[in-house]
Amino acid sequence: MKVFDLRCAHEHTFEGWFGSEDDYLSQQSGGLVACPVCGDTAVVRMPSAPRLNLSGTTSRAETSAVQPGGAPVRADAPPPEVAQAQRQLQTLWMKAVRHVIANTEDVGNRFAEEARKIHYQEAPERNIRGTTSREEAEALADEGIDIMSLPLPDGVKETLQ
Repeated sequence: MKVFDLRCAHEHTFEGWFGSEDDYLSQQSGGLVACPVCGDTAVVRMPSAPRLNLSGTTSRAETSAVQPGGAPVRADAPPPEVAQAQRQLQTLWMKAVRHVIANTEDVGNRFAEEARKIHYQEAPERNIRGTTSREEAEALADEGIDIMSLPLPDGVKETLQ
C-alpha cells in the first residue's frame, strides 16, 4: 500500500492510498484522483519522505528540519499554525457539507422547479438541494426566493470506506 501526500490546485492537501505507484499513475491519468474538499482533479503529488523514528541523538541542525514525531518539514510547507488552521477549516467545511446532505432532500436538476413550488406553497415546506443554472438562480432571486450555492464534490455524495 502506498500513501501519497497530494494537493489540488486550490491548495487543499490530503492523503491518497493506492495499491502501487502504477495504480496512482493510472488513476491520475484517468482523472480519477480528485480533491475530497472541492472535487478538483488537478491534483499533484507532494514530496514526502517516510516517517522515521530515530533515537534522540540528532544535532540541532537536524532537529530544525524535522517535525515532532520524526516527519521531515517540506520546504514549501506552510508554518505549522497555518497548516493546522487549514486542516481545521477543511474539517469544519466537510462537517457542514455532511450536515447539509443529511438534512436535505436531493431534487437533482429539478431544484428551481421545486424551490418555486415550496415558495408558492404548492408543495410542502422542506429543505432541498440540487443543481440549477446561474440564470435560473438569478431568476429565483428576482422572484424573492432565497437560495444558497454550495459546491459539493462528488466524493462527499458517496459513502466513504
